[in-house]
This record gives sequence, structure tokens and C-alpha cells, in this order.
Amino acid sequence: MSYLTQKTIKNPVSFSGIALHNGLNVNVTLKSAKPNEGIVFKRVDLKNNNFIYPNYLNVTNTSLNTTIENEHGVKVSTIEHLMGALFGLGIDNALIEIDNEEVPILDGSAKNFIEKIISSGFDISEEPIKIIKINKKIEYSDGKRFISIEPSKLSLDIDFELRFKNEIIGNQRNKVKVYEDDLTDVYNSRTFCLFEDIEFIKKNGLAKGGSLDNAIVVKDKEILNKDGLRNDKEFVNHKILDCIGDLYTSGYRIIGNVLCSQGGHYLTNQLLRKVFVDKNNFSIIEIREKNLPHTLINRNLLRSIA
Repeated sequence: MSYLTQKTIKNPVSFSGIALHNGLNVNVTLKSAKPNEGIVFKRVDLKNNNFIYPNYLNVTNTSLNTTIENEHGVKVSTIEHLMGALFGLGIDNALIEIDNEEVPILDGSAKNFIEKIISSGFDISEEPIKIIKINKKIEYSDGKRFISIEPSKLSLDIDFELRFKNEIIGNQRNKVKVYEDDLTDVYNSRTFCLFEDIEFIKKNGLAKGGSLDNAIVVKDKEILNKDGLRNDKEFVNHKILDCIGDLYTSGYRIIGNVLCSQGGHYLTNQLLRKVFVDKNNFSIIEIREKNLPHTLINRNLLRSIA
């Protein structure tokens, strides 16, 4: 698949299912969009002020999901798995029509999003892609939790670590090269929680649609899902999926090395805010060459546009 020119989906593709947190049934349709329009959500259940842009500055909630909101208070939540799928498939432009305020959780991963978007095909334009290049190391920490991003010549690498007292989850770590590795395990990895946390989560009005059909539940030394895990590092791989989706609220794909320990939606959003507060921290670059070795980004083929 070419990463050099902007892409959208060729044919509309629809998803229906229950929302993880509000428990309502919701329908989503992805449609093609013109070059440079970016990713845009449209609340079709509302007639006015119903466009919401998945930008890091529009993120208003990071508790167990990523929620975006426009200046009129119109929201779309739990966008991270869909955004991760769009990032991974190189979709630069798409209109996402949704008839409620939360993206359906489907099976708790990005698997269904990936499969259906691929089946719709891609419309490849002649417009060059834009990429964010990190110029200096930026860090954000919250107690023992931290995340950083630093310059990379060619790729986006994510090195993510989990630390749980539960011995089934335990300490897991994985590193992926987003533009080069086979990310099937990452996109197939489901959201998860500890059984003892469910009551607290539901008391806070969340996870009304949660079930073993859309989440891994761990109780003491047991995984309650009868089929177990999809891959040996499913817990940390899901956190990497979330990270990829949240990074796409930057507006473009990124060249940089990300290191994270015990992070989540909040840390990733705070990192992006810290990066973009100073123009010296990054450059936005545009590819003007027709050929590159596989998916690598060669500095000599880039023209700075910001």
C-alpha cells in the first residue's frame, strides 16, 4: 500500500453495535472525503453544529476512552479504536457519520474496523501526504507514569510498558515499528479490565454496554473469556492500539520514537499538547517524491511546509 499520497475510502462502509459506556445501539458510516479535508465526525442525529474534529485540543475526556467535543458541546466518545484503524491503513481523509455520541465498541478491538475498511477499497489521490516530524525530545509524567517522544529519522516506534499487580496481566512490554511491522496482533487486541473494578466503573455511569463479547475480564488468576487471549501480549498490544489512535488526533501521521510506561489516553493527550505548544518541537513536512523504499520516509525527499 502506498504511503506517499493521500487516501480515502472508495465505498461507504457501515458499522452497527452497542456503545461500551452508554450502552446504546449506534450506527456509523464512513464515507470518502476530498484531499486535505482530514478526518471529520458528523453527528447525523443532530441538525445543527454537528461536525466534530478529532484534534488533540478538542479532547475533553480521557477517562477510560477518548472523547472529542466541538465548541457547541457536541461530543463523540470512544474514538480511539476507529482512529487507530484509520491511522494504520493510511486513511488521510474520511467523513464519519454517527447517530449517537459514542462509537460502537464492536469486539473491543480494531479488528472489525480494519476488515471492513479494507473491503471497501481505497481511493488514492495525487495529493502528497503530510507528516509531523518530531524535532526534540518531549516528556510528560504523572507520578510513576510517563510518556515521551523524541526524533526519529524514518519511522514511528512505540515502546509501551504495562505494570499491573494482577499476575495474569503483570508487567508486559512490547515495541512496534508502526510503518513497518505486521500490526495484526495490535489491531486484534481487545480492551480489558479487572473484575474487581467493574462495580466501581458502572457506579460512575460507564461500561453499561460492557460484556465478555467486547472486553477481556481478568479475575484473580483467571481470564473469564472462554476463548482466552488472542495473542500473548494482548494487554499491552491493546494499549499500543489506543496510543496509535490517540496520536492520530495530531492530524497527521508522525515520525518519532514514543516511550511509555503505564500510560493511557490522558498521558498521550498531554504529550501532544506539550509537543504542539512550541513550533520548535516539530515540523510538518510534505512528501514530494513518487518513490520511497517500502514505507520508510527519507529526509531528502521532504519539503518543510511549517
